[in-house]
Amino acid sequence: MSLSLPQPLVVCKRCSQPLAQDALVCGECHAFVHAAELERISNAARAYEQQSQWALAQAEWLRVLELLPKDASQAQWVRTQVGALSTMAAAAQAQADRNKWARRFPPLAPIIILLLKGKTLLFSILKLKFIFSLAAFMAVYWQLFGMKFGIGFTIGILIHELGHYIDIRRRGLPAEMPVFLPGLGAYVQWTALGVSKETRAQVSLAGPLAGLLAAIVCVMVWWKTHDPLWAALARAGAWLNLLNLIPVWVLDGSQATSALSRNARVLLLCICLVCWYGFSESAYFLLACGFVYRLFTKDLPGEPSRKVATYFVALVIVLGAVMSFVPGQGFGAR
Repeated sequence: MSLSLPQPLVVCKRCSQPLAQDALVCGECHAFVHAAELERISNAARAYEQQSQWALAQAEWLRVLELLPKDASQAQWVRTQVGALSTMAAAAQAQADRNKWARRFPPLAPIIILLLKGKTLLFSILKLKFIFSLAAFMAVYWQLFGMKFGIGFTIGILIHELGHYIDIRRRGLPAEMPVFLPGLGAYVQWTALGVSKETRAQVSLAGPLAGLLAAIVCVMVWWKTHDPLWAALARAGAWLNLLNLIPVWVLDGSQATSALSRNARVLLLCICLVCWYGFSESAYFLLACGFVYRLFTKDLPGEPSRKVATYFVALVIVLGAVMSFVPGQGFGAR
């Protein structure tokens, strides 16, 4: 006779709903069941990456895969990262081999290294998707608006995306260089696995902040030169960065709003309505509509960030102020 003991009840740490024994995601709130372990392993993997220990980092990311649903977007990113780490490990081994051959033939070392390194350099350059996508992006706007505006507008978008990239990298997180989609925009691919909502929000707002600084520089040059090109670039940059703050879809404002309390969302709604009246910019109406929608979504954070709220408010107001300095409405100057 055998006596089977009941399995202990496992519940979601976020919503306290019962979980199946082998569940990886909560069916109620969709949170990762092993979120704490995922964060710990991810931090270890990133630490190994910073030390250029590619094989150890790859092993840690493979452990992460075991705790993620196969169809999760984070799992897809981790699989890509594992592949990239394999390439880095192979490159490190190739470098070690080059050094070995160079030590064997000291007088010919510079020539040997150059010959062996040339193929790797060319391969690395060809892998830089952002160069080719940047060129295609610039070509489209060059054709639409002329050479000067096309180049200036592309540089403004690049500065916006580098704002994201630099903010991610300074936090010690892995990120890829920007990829440009002509006619649609650009994006920086990075992992938010184990990252708090406040950090995600700050990374999202770093792009509009960089775009704002670029627009201010254009305003200053226009003020000195009275060249309408700079006024057009300032307005276009400020207007697009303001639109990017609309809290919906994949726009930067959507991720940033996830760290805001309902009161902060109400505050931003009111500020957008006031700015709509004060600056007479239709973009603020779209922002206001977005915040009305986000008042009713079920994504309020457990610990709202006042810092993010202040950051968001400042961007919304200052971007409008920048546009008020130059003539025109909407995307460009008259």
